Amino acid sequence: MSVTPKPKRAATPEAVTVQCATRAAGVPTRARFVRWAEAALRRKAQITLRVIGTREARALNLRYRGRDYATNVLTFVYAEQKSLAGDIAICATVVRREARAQKISETAHYAHLTVHGVLHLQGYDHILTRDAERMEALEARILKKLGYKNPYAAEAPRKK
Repeated sequence: MSVTPKPKRAATPEAVTVQCATRAAGVPTRARFVRWAEAALRRKAQITLRVIGTREARALNLRYRGRDYATNVLTFVYAEQKSLAGDIAICATVVRREARAQKISETAHYAHLTVHGVLHLQGYDHILTRDAERMEALEARILKKLGYKNPYAAEAPRKK
């Protein structure tokens, strides 16, 4: 009798804590955030994902990035050793506004921003064009596996 080994999958988090610090409607369940985070993780991590309002998003963006506006997602990395540790803050108000503008569901946008934030925790960035293309391609692959469309498909091609 032979035993077929289970396929290797990405490392799952030691803990994903979800905090909802807003009364905004349409915030996904903890289970969805955990599923999205796990889909993007390639190693163990301790993550706090916090859904916030405009005031908190603006204050965090100003304090840590010097930009005086609420942004959609902020990622804070605390440890980058064998196990990651960090926070991801997603602004519900900005998610709603961007989802409407892009004519996509809020759930799809939350999924995208969660994956995006988790990739930032793992060292991905989009400062240089080639790094952005690499990160966006990975996001699109992960989101496709989760059943969501490529969030970058409608954008114009980047200039090289």
